[in-house]
Amino acid sequence: MSTERTDFKVLIIGAGMSGICTAIQLQRLGIDYAILEREPGLGGTWFNNTYPGSGCDVPSRLYSFSFARNPEWTRVYSRQPEILQYFEELARQHGITERIRHGSEVRSARFDERTGGWSVECGDGSQHEGNVLVSACGQLNRPYTPDFPGMAEFSGVSFHSAEWDHGADLSGKRIVAIGAGASAIQYLPEIAPDAGALTIFQRSPNWIIPKPDGEISALKKWMYRYLPFFDTFERYLTYWLLEKNFPAFHKIGGFNRYFASQAQKHLEESIEDPGLREKLLPDYPIGCKRILISDDYYPMLLRDNVNLVTEAVERITPEGVIAADGALHPADVIIYGTGFQTTNFLSHLDIRGLDGLTLAEAWADGPDAHRGVQVSGFPNFFMLYGPNTNLGHNSIIFMVEQQVRYLIQCVKTLRRRPGSYLDVRPEAQQSFVESLRQRMDGTVWQGGCQSWYKTADGHVTNNWPSSTLSFWWQLRKLHLSEMNLHPPQPG
Repeated sequence: MSTERTDFKVLIIGAGMSGICTAIQLQRLGIDYAILEREPGLGGTWFNNTYPGSGCDVPSRLYSFSFARNPEWTRVYSRQPEILQYFEELARQHGITERIRHGSEVRSARFDERTGGWSVECGDGSQHEGNVLVSACGQLNRPYTPDFPGMAEFSGVSFHSAEWDHGADLSGKRIVAIGAGASAIQYLPEIAPDAGALTIFQRSPNWIIPKPDGEISALKKWMYRYLPFFDTFERYLTYWLLEKNFPAFHKIGGFNRYFASQAQKHLEESIEDPGLREKLLPDYPIGCKRILISDDYYPMLLRDNVNLVTEAVERITPEGVIAADGALHPADVIIYGTGFQTTNFLSHLDIRGLDGLTLAEAWADGPDAHRGVQVSGFPNFFMLYGPNTNLGHNSIIFMVEQQVRYLIQCVKTLRRRPGSYLDVRPEAQQSFVESLRQRMDGTVWQGGCQSWYKTADGHVTNNWPSSTLSFWWQLRKLHLSEMNLHPPQPG
């Protein structure tokens, strides 16, 4: 007969959106947990990315948990301060803040078959023991800056957009912005009016579609607050309006061509100069890279103090940036909008499963995970927003909620069997991965461009190749037949 463990504990790495979601569900079940967070604050990407104009490209109605909706959003697309406030208030309401160990950056984790649990060591010297280990680190948490020759010689101010230097005075300065991706199209229009000169190095153009943003009226907020069915209706409507766009990410089909035509129309209506328009028109299928949404990026490029450079960065000197054509672009400030290290996930951490197997060894051919959550050989270990769980068309919060629901089913199973541990069968994971890759072949992500969705050798490690409904179906219930449930070790 099974019993409920009273000493059962879950260790969560990261106090961002995924970690908070997990903590709330564990707390509701009365299960002990601790959150190990490297930063001095919670919120994950919304704590770190404080650059001007930082915000979400998912409509606000969907960027809140289904069990904790927010009727107070002030804009159709929320900005960073408001999103961070939402997660901070949730953590306070549920008593999560006291469970967060700030300044505890996980360095290593080891599974012990004798105890059926994990031992974790942090950079601050603290050590933690738990029956279950959950990675809630996300995919966009490690800024990437290319190693350009001469970087250390630059005499001005430089920083990555995810580590914005708010003490830097940009007014009247000559600014060189390297990178024109999802973050850059938000902060560049914000800083351009005050810059003396703004030079933008664009590695490749992006497909950009209009952003139907705006303030939410007081009447609507009142309706969201006091008429919950109205909030529910708009939430579902928003979900389906986004979900219908998934066919646009298939290589074959009219929907992809329609999306491309709409984006090209947006470009043509915004930019009259044929030379500039040519620089901004991608030569790869729409969706191959992240589709961006903006109404102010194209108008910003028309400013007299803005210059778009499509040559590659050759090197950096004390005076500025030299392009591949030899031209020197003087700079007082360099901003690196060069993205994140996205495809190695947790490989940089010393995580060891059965028989001392490291996660880096298990992922020698690229990160894979069973149903995006578990890795064979690493019992009682779960990842949220792990390999192949990212989206190009809908809210990642929906995806994370499905993963947490799946995780909770596993936790309940383990809690009823003291000292036991769950490990995915290798053949079950391999079968899932093969099926996933077959579906991936029909998507635009598989070829045509290099993006943060995939490794240098073309292995798509980040995105889910189907609808969010299919992901819900995959994780709706726990399939114990896919796992080995090991009993407690004697002694």
